[in-house]
Amino acid sequence: MKTKQFLKIAAIAAVTAGFAAGCTSDSSETMEATTMAEEECMGATPEVKNAIYAAKLKNARARNLGFEWRDTAKIIDSAERAAEECDNARAKTLADKAEQQASDAIAQFHADQEMQQMEETQESMGASSMSAGSYMVVSGDNLWSIAGQDSIYGNPYEWPLIYKANSLQIKDADLIFPGQNFNIPQATSSESAAAIEHAKNRGAWTLGETEASDLDYLSRLE
Repeated sequence: MKTKQFLKIAAIAAVTAGFAAGCTSDSSETMEATTMAEEECMGATPEVKNAIYAAKLKNARARNLGFEWRDTAKIIDSAERAAEECDNARAKTLADKAEQQASDAIAQFHADQEMQQMEETQESMGASSMSAGSYMVVSGDNLWSIAGQDSIYGNPYEWPLIYKANSLQIKDADLIFPGQNFNIPQATSSESAAAIEHAKNRGAWTLGETEASDLDYLSRLE
């Protein structure tokens, strides 16, 4: 082999060997960087774990009250996935958002409860001021017209309440007389509902006779 050809072959071999070594080095560096990144990801930090726990606890309270918001649990799941991927900043943000939603849901529950209690109190006070007292029958009166007066019940269908409270002096609900003094009772919501139901479903009546349906109404309320 000539000297010139030998040197050419040697040069090509050297370049090839250098390229292979470079590839090996680059591959090793890439694997090492990947391994280091994997080692650095240790999961959620204690702060993030506490935030996720707090969100779960608050949402469980909202769920027990029947006021859990639709997407709160999904946000908590997203926070846990972000923590597993070592995206702790996003995990913390999501956990805080979920806890705030659960807190708002609980506050909404208590606000609704307070509103309901207030309405019930106002209804009770209104019924007391409207229906307590007595009424003197005048010419042209009947139980229907008396119950319909704003100072009594404001609803003519509630006349059975007066009938029941004064059944000793009212023999026929369709026949009352001037000068009679009727007690106007206070009525609960259930009593008013029963009176209205009877008035609307009483059936046929005859003046001067005590209707069987009226007697049945009185017996059911004793």
